[in-house]
Amino acid sequence: MDQETFNLSIRKFLKMVGVNSQREIEQAVQKAMMSGKLQGSETLPAHVTLEIPQLGLKVPFHGEIKLK
Repeated sequence: MDQETFNLSIRKFLKMVGVNSQREIEQAVQKAMMSGKLQGSETLPAHVTLEIPQLGLKVPFHGEIKLK
């Protein structure tokens, strides 16, 4: 295994996940605000699961997103 290639690949994957996740969350919040489903002061529970089936890896992450 080439450690540098491995680390760069992980960073690239995490960056892609982070950028795309942020965009999806922003769009969903904007849509919910426009429809009146959200008022803009909520705290939203958020959950993500990282899975790599070939490694038998399945790790949940829990947090929250505050709008105000």
